[in-house]
Amino acid sequence: MDDKNLNNEVLYDLYKNAQIALQSISNITDSTDDVTIKQELLNQYEGYEKLAGKIATLMMEYNITPKEPNAMKKAMLWSSIKMSTLTNNSTSHIADMMLKGTVMGISELTQIINSKATTLNENILTLAKELLKVEEDFEEDLKKHL
Repeated sequence: MDDKNLNNEVLYDLYKNAQIALQSISNITDSTDDVTIKQELLNQYEGYEKLAGKIATLMMEYNITPKEPNAMKKAMLWSSIKMSTLTNNSTSHIADMMLKGTVMGISELTQIINSKATTLNENILTLAKELLKVEEDFEEDLKKHL
């Protein structure tokens, strides 16, 4: 894969990561009455939204159209979250669900950074590292609710 296609692919992956996080937070926020975890989720939403905007702006600079996750994936994510919180909407369960998604995102980003850093455009690598840092911070915040 040439460098241009690799950079485009990584931008898509970064955007998808942020969009899935936003969708997950939107789906789960209404499932809890706990004000503390709800505020934590809203703070995370703002963080992901800001980064998704940065990623989308960079994509436009490279003439790449951001792609939203497909409707089937969104529906599966929504139903999975709703079914899980229907039986248990405790703060620790909500935090655990979000933590699992965050850890998956961290793992994907770490792999991208470790395996492709030398060939990525500096702007894209910087965004990947910024998204990774945000996810690692969110992971620590979520652990406090377990």
